[in-house]
Amino acid sequence: MGEVLYEFVQIGQQMRVSAIDSDTNIEVVVIAPLAATRWQMQATALAKLNKRLSETADEPPRRLF
Repeated sequence: MGEVLYEFVQIGQQMRVSAIDSDTNIEVVVIAPLAATRWQMQATALAKLNKRLSETADEPPRRLF
């Protein structure tokens, strides 16, 4: 896994968080409540990205934290 890029877009009372792996250009999206912290939103998106990458790779991706 390369650098992870995040995008945050508020939609009403929710936040749309995209996480993109810069090496593979694989993107995942999570929807989080505005009450969640930025760290919680990023951690959720990163966990989903790690799962997606492990499904598409021969070996599991390394964790960033």
